[in-house]
Amino acid sequence: MLASKGKLSEKNLSAEQLQAASFTLLAPIEPGARIFGVGLNYLEHLKKLGSEAPPHPLSYLKPDSAMVGHREDVLYPAVTEQLDYEIELVAVVARELANVQFPSSCLLGYTVGNDVSARDAGQALGRLDLFTQKAMDRTTPVGPWIETADGVGGVGQPELHLMMTVNGQVRQQGNTRDMIFSVDEILNYLDARCVLRPGDLVFTGSTSGVGLETGTFLKPGDLMEARIERIGVLSNSIAARRQLSCYRKQGALGAPGRSFESEI
Repeated sequence: MLASKGKLSEKNLSAEQLQAASFTLLAPIEPGARIFGVGLNYLEHLKKLGSEAPPHPLSYLKPDSAMVGHREDVLYPAVTEQLDYEIELVAVVARELANVQFPSSCLLGYTVGNDVSARDAGQALGRLDLFTQKAMDRTTPVGPWIETADGVGGVGQPELHLMMTVNGQVRQQGNTRDMIFSVDEILNYLDARCVLRPGDLVFTGSTSGVGLETGTFLKPGDLMEARIERIGVLSNSIAARRQLSCYRKQGALGAPGRSFESEI
């Protein structure tokens, strides 16, 4: 829609194409949208960790402050020594599921996600700490854009090749056909708890090859490139570690392997 008055013929409508290098692609998130994550969803990954397939999905929420777009830096959090990459297919909801047979018919499409995680979160507790592991500021790249559902095969389970490289080295490869719980099952699981709304993002889990399996974790300066067939490439670098002020280094911060006292 034109914002100003006047005839269309009076407008300066140029046929010149925009060059990708001349603008910034923002993370494809609508204001007010929720970001859901699902873990433990590729059997090969679980086998390498000595686990079996779970009876139902494991889900969590991310705040919008965790999200970054294509070519934006990922902030290395202050409270981890084991920052890890996870390429994921991300579903984008277009409308409420209501009473449709196939939930995937309610999707706008898909994008690429990198569920960067703090693997040592919760060590001192001896149990899972999903808030620290998955929700820290500026740690979750998503983008570079949304491909329509029709563009990746339509309704039902996508069958797309995924590949993650770090500094040009292939770390993860897999296919979304190998999900333990399909996209339709994941959407049903989430909607039974929180009615999905237009704009919501759903991370659907990561395949094998993550740093947790090998002990090779991310460090400042690393370049991650997450590629998903028919969608595109999501590229992000790891920035310097976040520095806490002296007043924020006090108390039980639960930072494995770190002593803030020596930095004060």
